[in-house]
Amino acid sequence: MDRVIKADLFRYGGLSNTKGFLRGLFIPGFRFTYLFRKASKCKKYSIPWFFYVLLLRRYSYKYGFQIAWSANIGEGLYIGHRGTLIIDRRATIGKNFNITHGVTVGQASRGKYKGHPTIGDNVWVGTGAVIIGKITIGSNVLIAPNSFVNRDVPSNSFVIGNPSKIISNEKATEGYINFTLEDKIIP
Repeated sequence: MDRVIKADLFRYGGLSNTKGFLRGLFIPGFRFTYLFRKASKCKKYSIPWFFYVLLLRRYSYKYGFQIAWSANIGEGLYIGHRGTLIIDRRATIGKNFNITHGVTVGQASRGKYKGHPTIGDNVWVGTGAVIIGKITIGSNVLIAPNSFVNRDVPSNSFVIGNPSKIISNEKATEGYINFTLEDKIIP
């Protein structure tokens, strides 16, 4: 098991080793993340790539997750619940990203912020949040449920509401992002 998959597995309650991996496969978020990682590591159009992409597509329909195998997501991805979840294939997301159901991370097709979001490390996104456009969200940011984010967000902040209101806070994600790589050294 490579480091990225170990980091993803650890996010699910501190699971590690073979026994933890087998337990993790029964968790929809980790199962999907594992297939996502395997598909993204394989050489495009190889036999293993087709296998993982087909499985990824099957679980995409089953769980409601729409995350392309080509999306750029750092280690420590945590998908909290089943349900509609959309991440644009061109979005860039850092490590220790928590996401829940009903969230959209997508592109804006016109205007000042035409493009795709860039999201930093240690970001928690609540249910029903929408993040769109060529914006940059810093590290250690909590995006509250049902928030609409279409402008840059500095690090160490809360984002609340529609239109979004940004509140600076050094401990914005404390207690929300657990079992990170910093909690345990993974060889």
